[in-house]
Amino acid sequence: MKKRVGVFVCDCGANIASVVDTEKVAQLASQIPGVAFATTYKYMCSDPGQEQIRKAIQEQNLEQVVVASCSPRMHEGTFRKAVQAGGINPYLFEMVNIREQDSWVHHDREQATQKAQDLVRMAVSKVLRNVPLQISTVPITKKALVVGGGIAGMQAALDIAEAGHQVILVEREASIGGKMTQLDKTFPTMDCAA
Repeated sequence: MKKRVGVFVCDCGANIASVVDTEKVAQLASQIPGVAFATTYKYMCSDPGQEQIRKAIQEQNLEQVVVASCSPRMHEGTFRKAVQAGGINPYLFEMVNIREQDSWVHHDREQATQKAQDLVRMAVSKVLRNVPLQISTVPITKKALVVGGGIAGMQAALDIAEAGHQVILVEREASIGGKMTQLDKTFPTMDCAA
């Protein structure tokens, strides 16, 4: 079965479009095997940009999405939510950083555009191989294991227990207390160590 990828290239105002020919990137993207739709938009992360992604997913029957814009650190979550709202598993999405990794480090428009095209081509190749993932949760029991029943181990066990968690204290010797039990008196109070 042939997959249908949508490619969305962001101008990022002048941040990207001043150095990268985003129209040319989208045009090349539309010719990549598997790409069913490619477009540009001034601010893809804006509400209208996200709406454009959701709408294209429905109208073009897209199955995967590539967004070429800024750093994934900044907007990957934004685009994953937009893709999911459009009806696609959010892990069938790839993001290409053509701002920090391309337009901000190049001055030659032709070279920057070529690099953006290469990055988009690689992302399309990757997204075609992605598989849907599901978020899973694992139940946990708030329980702690403290290894060593010396003074430090006993104090740690008491602190954790006072925080409201179950504690299991493990000691290899027959009794707890560690080196403390070998002493007669403790300084400065001269209390019995045992």
